[in-house]
Amino acid sequence: MQKLKWGMIGGGEGSQIGPAHRLGALADGHFALTAGALDVDADKGRAYGQSLGMAPDRAYGNWQEMLEGERGRDDRIDLVTVATPNSTHFEITRAFLEAGFHVLCEKPMTMTVEEGEEIVRVAEAAGKICAVNYCYSAYPMVREMRHMVASGDIGKVRLVVANFSHGHHGDATDADNPRVRWRYDPAMAGVSGQFADCGIHAMHMASFIAGDEVETLSADFASTIPSRTLEDDAMVNFRMSGGTVGRLWTSSVAIGRQHGFDIQVFGETGGLRWASEQPNQVLYTPVGGRSQIMEKGEAGLSDAASSLSRVAIAHPEGFPLAVANIYVDLAAAIRGTARDALPTAPDGLRSIAAIYAAVASARDNGAWTDARPPMYRR
Repeated sequence: MQKLKWGMIGGGEGSQIGPAHRLGALADGHFALTAGALDVDADKGRAYGQSLGMAPDRAYGNWQEMLEGERGRDDRIDLVTVATPNSTHFEITRAFLEAGFHVLCEKPMTMTVEEGEEIVRVAEAAGKICAVNYCYSAYPMVREMRHMVASGDIGKVRLVVANFSHGHHGDATDADNPRVRWRYDPAMAGVSGQFADCGIHAMHMASFIAGDEVETLSADFASTIPSRTLEDDAMVNFRMSGGTVGRLWTSSVAIGRQHGFDIQVFGETGGLRWASEQPNQVLYTPVGGRSQIMEKGEAGLSDAASSLSRVAIAHPEGFPLAVANIYVDLAAAIRGTARDALPTAPDGLRSIAAIYAAVASARDNGAWTDARPPMYRR
């Protein structure tokens, strides 16, 4: 099967997320890295692109140059990944969608709800895929949990408890580190810090597994380090449209926690638990029965899980291969096979709406607030 041509914007040398995308996109042979504008410094971006194997005329100095260069080519790229700072996502994503390219955008998809709604409309009008990199939903055993819930294995979901809490920003003496400071600066991060950065992954996962959407929420935000304008700790309660109750804690000052992303789903007839630090396993407890450990790669798992597992049981598949599973879904979708597990623009929009609802709720002493985007309230 011929490889799809892939381009990348951002994610240059020294980037935290760039290597995960390159490892993920190339892991299964579906894509070839063909073009890119990898750095805000044009010369560095061109040089690094060529070092990765791009032809000199397709290692671009900026995204505008890349857009103009690719749109007129007979062999133009099939997909572009946007891995730039948050505030640039909307402009770049919209431009490439309007030019007829499929897009994978890093989260947050946009900075405002209005921009998110526009991306949804533009993608629909262009007939192109706009995916959002909620890659934690692509771990094989997370897909198994989703399948079990949809199959009724734990009955109707009553409660979801999720957290994404770490302590890597808990040192007040490191508050001026540029890699840390921007996350709590409204000019760079937007209206929310920790909830927008990490908590929204947990909220998306809750909706993804439960098969339901967040309708209302109540939030409490705290900036525990005084120099920070935006929150570094948040507690969010939420209710889903189907009646499921949700509890979510997210923090960057929980010293002693490392990655700290886990989720529990409690239904009428059983419960499930997954943790990102033990991603190969799901703990399943049927009502009245013993807890069981389900392992990635074992016999009897659904195709939703087994089809995305590359190595034998007991061998870990980590974050880059979860990103790779997003690209597997994207390749199938681009070639015409629908993948309903692929996070797309409506998921990105719902996340932005939830961020703004949580900010409004926290400012109003935890008042319950409608978390739905306006275009989905009608």
